[in-house]
Amino acid sequence: MQDVARRVGVSPMTVSRALRDGTSVNAQTREAILQAVDELGYVFDATAANLRNQRTGFVAVTIPSINNANFADTVRGLSEGFREHGLQSLLGYTDYDMAQEEVLVEQLLRRRPEAIIVTGGRHTPRCRRLLESAGIPVVETWDLPAEPVGHVVGFSNAAAAGMLVDHLVETGRKRIAFIGGEEGRDSRGADRRAGFVAAMRRHGLDATRLVAAGVPPVSMIEGASATRVLLEQWPDIDAILCVSDLVAFGALTECLRLGIVMPDQIAIAGFGNYEVAEVSVPPMTTVDPFPEAIGRGSAEAVLRALGLVERSDAHTAEIVPQLLVRASTVPVARSVVPAPA
Repeated sequence: MQDVARRVGVSPMTVSRALRDGTSVNAQTREAILQAVDELGYVFDATAANLRNQRTGFVAVTIPSINNANFADTVRGLSEGFREHGLQSLLGYTDYDMAQEEVLVEQLLRRRPEAIIVTGGRHTPRCRRLLESAGIPVVETWDLPAEPVGHVVGFSNAAAAGMLVDHLVETGRKRIAFIGGEEGRDSRGADRRAGFVAAMRRHGLDATRLVAAGVPPVSMIEGASATRVLLEQWPDIDAILCVSDLVAFGALTECLRLGIVMPDQIAIAGFGNYEVAEVSVPPMTTVDPFPEAIGRGSAEAVLRALGLVERSDAHTAEIVPQLLVRASTVPVARSVVPAPA
């Protein structure tokens, strides 16, 4: 800052004022300061100013996976929501592990974020206490917890899975299986499994065709392996509902390898509306949970809580997932070419 001040011929305090919003420095002097800043490659150190203002300028965010397209879209929505208000996201990666989430939440809170956004509504007892006593806005996403800590932006994973079961039953399927991850880690996957079981029982159907494909996040390869297990144990299945589109793609490719005609012999549905679901052959029926909208809604909840936009009494923003019916569950009508006259 002293180098910039010397270059322009002003005091360091004038440089400091010129680099802040709402500056009282005249336009000509400020332009000269900004030009010197650019020429010298100077970056304003906001740490001291933030300490004075009791602001850090970042929001802590925990996500289960860094290579999941859905969570990437959620982070994109967050970033877009924060951009105009000078906030940045500081990400923590939990690997679908609630114990790791507890560690991350404690570490992130030590850095005095202005708010914290966590994925899911289930936490260890200590993690929940940390969130409840943080003294900053807390947003739980990708879920509709019965007892939220603070704000909620999400949907019922169980209801979304039930919507898929209803669709499969409407297409005439009765012997439906479910492929998910091992229990105890991915609470949203567990909710989808519970929603599958509840919907099958509601239709009076057998809900015991369940296979745990591996430790979350479950991969395409594990989806393929689980499909072989399903077919060996229940060769009469007529539909497979998967915890995610990636698992469903593994199931679909395994059926193709085995010469199974889809959806005539077996229908396959996924979850998440990943790009792979649209380009697979056949394209896969799935549910779009609108992950980017979850991010934007979470950013809006934080901004409202911090008083940066108009406040609202609403603490829960429910996202309504959309069923996308494609050829993996519904046969595509074959076009008829008229015979030559």
